[in-house]
Amino acid sequence: MDTQRAKEIVTSPIMANVTLDGEAVYIEQVNDQENTARIYPLNQPDKEQEVSLNNLKEH
Repeated sequence: MDTQRAKEIVTSPIMANVTLDGEAVYIEQVNDQENTARIYPLNQPDKEQEVSLNNLKEH
């Protein structure tokens, strides 16, 4: 996923359909310098993790 698009998703009031390895996730924060995002699975908000933006897919 493109860094700019990830930032747009974070600030948008509309929920975007984003997945990590086929699992729906919520993007909480984007780190420009590292090209990563802080995300968590929609069904497990306590499972936060930092992942490469390259691994995120918007549908």
